[in-house]
Amino acid sequence: MIGIGVLALLENPEQLAYLRDTDDPKAVANAVEELLRYLSIIQNGQRRVATEDIEVAGETIRAGEGIIIDLAPADWDAKAFPSRTVSDLQRPGADKNLAFGFGRHQCVGQQLARAELQIVFTTLLRRIPTLKLAVLFDEIPFKNDKLAYGVYELPVTW
Repeated sequence: MIGIGVLALLENPEQLAYLRDTDDPKAVANAVEELLRYLSIIQNGQRRVATEDIEVAGETIRAGEGIIIDLAPADWDAKAFPSRTVSDLQRPGADKNLAFGFGRHQCVGQQLARAELQIVFTTLLRRIPTLKLAVLFDEIPFKNDKLAYGVYELPVTW
């Protein structure tokens, strides 16, 4: 999340400046929530077995059938997040994302991860204000074949 988040910020200088320059902890927390929502790094859905017949969007899932619940697309639901394909670090309600799961299936380390992201993004951007990509965007190797989406490496310079 750190690598892909830094990349997203480097590609959006106005948002990078907003996050770098704010002293408001709530604004930083919201910015991290929006990055979690927008980037949705977990790409593989949770596997479950229906315990009873249910209907979802007009389709019946029978008891005993396997289903895959992919939470990432929920973070791009236009009903929940207007202008969903645009990252807006000041988006109201960004904390309603499902980046760490939902209900009893939430990540137990989510609060630590959030704190780490808040600290690393602001510290990195403030300590190295001239941070920029050292290669073209198209040269960055993305992780499309793993559980978590991201980058294998992020060459930067300053």
